[in-house]
Parts: sequence; C-alpha cells; structure tokens
Amino acid sequence: MRMSLATSLAALALALPAWGSPPPPAKAPEARKPSRSAAFDTPAPPFELGLFPCMGCHAEPGNPQKRELGFHDEVQPLQHGEGRWCLDCHDLKNRDVLHLTSGEPVPYAESYRLCGQCHGDKLRDWKVGVHGKRIGNWDGKKTYFLCVHCHNPHSPRFKGVDVLTVDGQLLQKPTATPTRPEPRPRRPEEAR
Repeated sequence: MRMSLATSLAALALALPAWGSPPPPAKAPEARKPSRSAAFDTPAPPFELGLFPCMGCHAEPGNPQKRELGFHDEVQPLQHGEGRWCLDCHDLKNRDVLHLTSGEPVPYAESYRLCGQCHGDKLRDWKVGVHGKRIGNWDGKKTYFLCVHCHNPHSPRFKGVDVLTVDGQLLQKPTATPTRPEPRPRRPEEAR
C-alpha cells in the first residue's frame, strides 16, 4: 500500500504528540556579573595633608576639558603616559572616588583596580605578592600596600619611599625626589 507524501506528513504530524513533546528550548545562559577581584585588605592611601576629601573644594563638577591647570602644583607636571589628563582617572562628579574606563566608580582603597587596567602584569604580580609590599601572615590575613604607597600616581617612576606615621600606624609614601642608594660597606683594608 502506497501513501502519498501529503498523507505521510499528516500521519507523522499526528504521531508526534504520541512520541512525546519536543524538548524544551535551551535555556538562555544567564548574564554573568562582572567578576570582582578578591577583596584585598589595604591601608589608607597616603594623601597629602589637606587634599582629601577632594569634594571640600570640588563641590561642583567643574570644567571637563583637557587643559593646563593653574593649581595643584603638587601633581604638576603630570608625567604618567602620553596625553593623560586628570579626569582619565579622577571622577568628574565625585572627586572623592576614582573611575575605571567603564565609568564604574572605584574608592581610593581599591585604586589597584584602576592601575591594573593599564598595568595588568603588575596587578597580577601584586596580587600574588611578587610586586609591591604586603605584610601579615604567610597563610592568613595579609595587608597589601597600594601602588600609591610606592609610586606617585602623577609621576610613577619609582624614586623611593619615606616612612610616616598616620593614626599611630607606620605607613610609607613615595618620595618627591629620587633617593640614592647608601654607599657600599667599607672593606677592612679600606678602614685603615
């Protein structure tokens, strides 16, 4: 007995419910939230006295145009990459935070996230303790010093560090002028 193609298709369509319903459509993958790096215990950044909070002076957003500044002598000239400008890192509307290239605000205590956008290899090394300074227990709680404890963010070439006391805690901050290594020890025959 021969069936026509139309009859075969109709029979197949009627038989489909008997075989079971078609599989449900595949679930769309959930949108992944951007992963944040593990929280690192960091001491407060070594702000210059009188400069923080920034909103004390910058209550209004101000002029976002790149220009030469007539103030903030402590950060001029800016020597941090070609064509850099204050608002590449500092937030226009809230000067008490920094911002990533995505615009996400970043507190100063997490400034390593900002630095890591351009200096990813240094951030990776900092996280595992190869670059920078961290103190604490080998297999327990650690305090990670921020990039700005050793590097001036406006002129980051390493010049050395000064030790200072803030709220009874010893901290370090970058020096303004390059340090010179101490001379080598004298040999016994040179001491005569």
